[in-house]
Amino acid sequence: MAQWLSDWCFAHLGSVPADVLFEVQQVSTVHGLRLEDGREVVVKARPEDGRAEACVTAQTQLAERGFPCARPLTPVVAVGSLAVHAEEYRPGGDVVPGNTPAIATRYAEVFARLMAALAGISVKPPLPNPRWLRWDHADSPLWPAIDFLDERDQRLVPEHVAKTADQARRRLLAAKLPNVLGHGDFEAQNLRWKAAGGWTVHDWDSLAWQPEAALAGAASGMFPSTIPPTLAPIESSAAFLESYQDFRGRRFSLAEQEVAWAASLWPAAHNARWEALHGDPPICGDALREQAAERLRRANA
Repeated sequence: MAQWLSDWCFAHLGSVPADVLFEVQQVSTVHGLRLEDGREVVVKARPEDGRAEACVTAQTQLAERGFPCARPLTPVVAVGSLAVHAEEYRPGGDVVPGNTPAIATRYAEVFARLMAALAGISVKPPLPNPRWLRWDHADSPLWPAIDFLDERDQRLVPEHVAKTADQARRRLLAAKLPNVLGHGDFEAQNLRWKAAGGWTVHDWDSLAWQPEAALAGAASGMFPSTIPPTLAPIESSAAFLESYQDFRGRRFSLAEQEVAWAASLWPAAHNARWEALHGDPPICGDALREQAAERLRRANA
């Protein structure tokens, strides 16, 4: 365990770690710890990019209002180039696997309740958006600037992946819809379901500031994802979007429906690019090859 982590826990939680429960590294480095005073906590550290404070503030407000998520225990604290905070440890529950329309409806209900809860939260927009939802960037013509991807050989990215991303992005940028706060990484791996009913939503570091229809569309494509990520079947994305509108109690306009379908493609295109640049199996790449034409048709792109 890094010395800085032990020192941080003592300074901000009043106790040092006694045991490591787990460690996970993705966008954030997540440390599950048992402190010497017996408390079990999670400490998250991520590169400071200006997003963390808004995300933790929103998560705190949701937890205070009874939404099923971990309650932050500290504000965001700068540690060198990292933004660090602690939250309560909420173990238990299971990932619900599957990508059928019936599973999509279950996830859509949670996403609708989540978005309704976030509608009452007022924070500074958490910008820039997560890289897999950052079609609104002002960088190079297509992809947002991501150093560790840009330094790789871009000729490895299949033409159909770049073409799909370009068409989806053009449709998304043409939309004139208001942005709202939403969960930007609504994947199966970030939800835990309880056998007796109920669920917990994790990964609030990935809040985004995009149109509601775009956030729902992205979730409709990514909801079955664990590791590695995938793209839902078209009929399941359709079921998710239909159910989401039912649970939210309002229908999307034609423009919103098109934006939702365009947004369903961008995370998969980002993931397909990642696969190609890292030599991973083309799970999203193959799904895009099979589904892109129909999703783009529905997006009017």
